[in-house]
Amino acid sequence: MFPLARSTLAALGPAQSLWEATAAPGASFPALHGELRAEVAIVGGGICGLVTALHLAEGGARVALLEAQSIGFGASGRNGGQIIAGLKLDPEELLKIYGRERGERLVEFVGRTADAAFDLIARHRIECDGVRQGWIQAAHDAASLREVRARAHQWSERGAPVQVLDAEQVATAIGAGDATVYCGGWIDRRGGRVQPLAYSRGLARAASEAGAQLYEHSPVRTLEPSASGWRLSTERGALQADKVVLCMNAYAQLQGIGARLSRAYIPVASMQLASEPLPAEVRSSILRNDIVVSDTHPLLHYFRLDAAGRLIMGGPGTLRALRRGGQARPLLEWVEQLFPTLREHYRPRYYWGGHVARTLDHLPHLHELRPGVLAFYGCNGRGVALASAAGGLLAQWALGTRAADLPLPTTRLHAIPLHAGYPLYIQIARAYLTLREQLKGSNAPATPKSRSLALDPPTAPH
Repeated sequence: MFPLARSTLAALGPAQSLWEATAAPGASFPALHGELRAEVAIVGGGICGLVTALHLAEGGARVALLEAQSIGFGASGRNGGQIIAGLKLDPEELLKIYGRERGERLVEFVGRTADAAFDLIARHRIECDGVRQGWIQAAHDAASLREVRARAHQWSERGAPVQVLDAEQVATAIGAGDATVYCGGWIDRRGGRVQPLAYSRGLARAASEAGAQLYEHSPVRTLEPSASGWRLSTERGALQADKVVLCMNAYAQLQGIGARLSRAYIPVASMQLASEPLPAEVRSSILRNDIVVSDTHPLLHYFRLDAAGRLIMGGPGTLRALRRGGQARPLLEWVEQLFPTLREHYRPRYYWGGHVARTLDHLPHLHELRPGVLAFYGCNGRGVALASAAGGLLAQWALGTRAADLPLPTTRLHAIPLHAGYPLYIQIARAYLTLREQLKGSNAPATPKSRSLALDPPTAPH
């Protein structure tokens, strides 16, 4: 136990994000007032919307972006800052779903998503602690180890810089005190880290400098057809556009066209805990070479250091809003299990949470809701890299590429049956998994293909 850390955690005040506390201030953008005309309207000021706006402005289009809160308010500014290539599904699974030709196009695209993020950082000189030293996925049991070995093999066959790791190699890279916590894993050197809110603000700066018009605190109330295309109404104004791109992900709130988007994914709560900067001699003993890590556990954990040497641990959130530090105690317990040598040095300082858009098939979704209206959502925990690459696809569509020619196929929008009950189902599943871990120990076998939290009951549609 870390008695001092536990008492410190209990004494913390209201939830505060490390990213909000440490990111350089971003530019302020006005709210939309009056009537405005653009060729393309974008709804959502997160990574995906900002990258879309940036590419469109660079392509010469008149583009306006509407953000309901402030730039990076949602998952784009609250996530763990891990840049991970690929999807939850492995390449061979994608080929089975989409066929050889279409599947290979999609595999090639998702294999380059991390490249897209780091290319944007370099091209626009975004100061966001961008470090590319690789991502480790650590396997928590024998079944998961077989899965990650197969995953690494499939990506290796496609030329990706990956390597299978045994238990000792994982423990050494992580600096874990117990080599039995994970039984192996793989490292994907395409991955890395970023300060996500600083990255989002840097993208906003680049998009604005390229000519995109950005508006904050301008929630879109309705999206409706008009004589000249589409009309997006806000509290104080309206935007007329020929085409509309919806990039709200887990924060979709619309009336009219797009109203069903909020029932097409599951908003899964995630939570993070960050420490004070660790002493230099301690910092050098864990997470060597700036590796970022997530695991295969049904109760997913992901962790890394930031530039100042703070240890950031992420994991499942709760249905209740974050109001006190004690709610982050499960994350502290995982820190204690992984890094017992930090007992005298670990001091919790920040805790915060948000929502991730999870889809039942674990795939991102692209819908052409009506001619001229395209919606993207469902990054399933891979949002920094995937949204950075998806923005380029959405811009191509808005500039004239047919949706059918994009590497990510468009599908019909389906609302999830009994959608309102899924958050409770997830919470019950998490409670069961937590109890099982307590009764059987942290190495209890998990159901194969759990993908870190099974969202699909037996009757779930795909």
